[in-house]
Amino acid sequence: MATPGKHRAHLVWDWNGTLLDDIHAIVGATNAAFAEVGLAPITMEQYREMYCVPIPRFYERLLGRLPTDAEWERMDGIFHHHYTEQRAACGLTQGVEELLAQWGRAGHSQSLLSMYGHEHLVPVVRGYGIERHFVRVDGRTGPSGGSKAQHMERHFVALEGIAPERAVVIGDAVDDAVSAAHVGARAVLFTGGSHSRVSLEAAGVPVVDTLAEAVALAEWMTR
Repeated sequence: MATPGKHRAHLVWDWNGTLLDDIHAIVGATNAAFAEVGLAPITMEQYREMYCVPIPRFYERLLGRLPTDAEWERMDGIFHHHYTEQRAACGLTQGVEELLAQWGRAGHSQSLLSMYGHEHLVPVVRGYGIERHFVRVDGRTGPSGGSKAQHMERHFVALEGIAPERAVVIGDAVDDAVSAAHVGARAVLFTGGSHSRVSLEAAGVPVVDTLAEAVALAEWMTR
């Protein structure tokens, strides 16, 4: 894992749908969870138009009501079971390895913050061979389905000496922008994951179609 130091700029990367190209696995696992409560499967386009956090609100958009606590626990468990099976076939988003290496060679730092459970995230990131690029890798602790904002707050506390004002969050969800604003960081959103471009543009931050564009923008934003 990379060593912290004095850096001119910092990136906080999201994992699912950003560094990891797993949106097909996520939609497949979501449809398995929906089947548990009698919902018809949805398409990738429908998912991207309707996805939001907290996740129970996303389910409410399709059910017409919030799932009960028992339904949520069952659906969440089914989702994670099917996602774990399908994730193994997923690769990193195109160009990720070189982008991470370039950012480090430029003298900057970067970390990873995900709402994927921490105990699962760390070995998965290690397995893709990119852990060394990050000064810190943090996954979700506690219940699933909520916002990243409080996790982002804790992430920056742990990133000693790295100021949010010199950081850019790169993610695929409106919640990434909300969480960045929560700590005083900026954000760039990527269209390759959980949201449609129209949904992302509602966040009021730059929206890009490639991670190379996201990194170039982050470089400019932190000058």
